[in-house]
Amino acid sequence: MWQLIIKLICLIMILLGVIMIFDARNLTKRFFGFGDQNEGSSGLKILGFIIAIVSSFIMMVLK
Repeated sequence: MWQLIIKLICLIMILLGVIMIFDARNLTKRFFGFGDQNEGSSGLKILGFIIAIVSSFIMMVLK
């Protein structure tokens, strides 16, 4: 039962990571008010990539 709950949480985290990668510029415009949006969007893309990779690794380990 706990494995199913953790897998669902990991799937949601993977989804959030992918959304952060593809919508980084829009999220930067919406939530942050600093001038350089390139640095903010690249930071969100890197963070989304790390979240997606770690969550998928957890999913593989739980198998």
